[in-house]
Amino acid sequence: MRRAVLAAIAVAVLATGCGATQDDTDSSADKASSPAKKAPENPDGAETAKTPDGTLLVADFGSDTVSFVDPAPGKGAFDSVEVGHAPYGLVVGDDGRAWVATAEGVAVVDTDSREREALIPYETEGLGPVTDGEYRGGGMGIALAPDGEHAYVGVNIPDGNGALETIDTRTEKVTDTASVGRRPFDVDVSRDGRQVYATDHDSFDVTVLDTRGGDTRRIEVAPYGTEGGLGSWLKPHYAAVRPSDGKLLLPFEGEKLVVVDPDTGRSTVERMTANTHQHGVTITPDGTLLAVGTGPIDPSEDEGPSLTIRTPGGKEKVVPLDGPHEDVAVSDDGRTAYVTGGFTRDGYWNGITVVDIDSGDTRRLAAGERPLGIAVL
Repeated sequence: MRRAVLAAIAVAVLATGCGATQDDTDSSADKASSPAKKAPENPDGAETAKTPDGTLLVADFGSDTVSFVDPAPGKGAFDSVEVGHAPYGLVVGDDGRAWVATAEGVAVVDTDSREREALIPYETEGLGPVTDGEYRGGGMGIALAPDGEHAYVGVNIPDGNGALETIDTRTEKVTDTASVGRRPFDVDVSRDGRQVYATDHDSFDVTVLDTRGGDTRRIEVAPYGTEGGLGSWLKPHYAAVRPSDGKLLLPFEGEKLVVVDPDTGRSTVERMTANTHQHGVTITPDGTLLAVGTGPIDPSEDEGPSLTIRTPGGKEKVVPLDGPHEDVAVSDDGRTAYVTGGFTRDGYWNGITVVDIDSGDTRRLAAGERPLGIAVL
């Protein structure tokens, strides 16, 4: 079924992404925006209150900000910070600094004071003009080393292979650049910090960077093959590092979970059950995998948007979602998932779906402008 859909799409249009068009316009049937409200002040009115634990930080891909969101019922975005154009991924360190991949550079945000400290320009050339949409040049996936001393950002170079830039978090400067595949949607780091993994969407692979010597190698991840090339939908999007053994988990189409050994390059495939096009993933310390389903490739055969909650033993709960979504984060207690409604393509909405992991109950929360990357503070 998937090969037939793939062939039809590839013949219709050649595109560099998850669909058959490179239309980067920010259009949506549900674009009602939720304006950010200013944060409450301290009693003396001198400065804003420290950001509470449990606040959500989201990258506003449809704007130039990150939003701070109170996830409690009836709440929502209460503040925002300008970071740079079209922010995509973000990650937060133990020191409270957020590292945000934008079209202009990597923004450094103090999440306590809610202020931008720096905007680190990319060293990579050929990014083109600063623009919008999933094909724009600039940062996409981003991750921190376990010791917090380096940030790694995947940089998209339009119409070519991307780059992985290494940032020294103390000096806030780029110290190294390595070549990776096309459109590095996601970046992850091994538990010991010795390897960095760029998930290269349009080249059907993961690039492994050795952080000690700087060498890179490519691992193809294409359980449906590479038929259709740039026009294919059946590509890797996001990965998670399994805590138990360091293997990479990459979901495809709610049908196949590819388990990659990054040391040997060998992979196995396990069955998934959601039957929907999948993007963002995260994994909890106990090994529970959460995968976001954005919706069907073929509405006559595939299921709609969903969140798959998969136990370490492979048992799955599939929670239906209303409308497209992109990425997911989990609360510190492991009881609640937060799924962003931004989506890299059209049909997005300006909010977050809050999912009770045990019951599967959901509620919608207005937040941000086309929110993509997300973290729990």
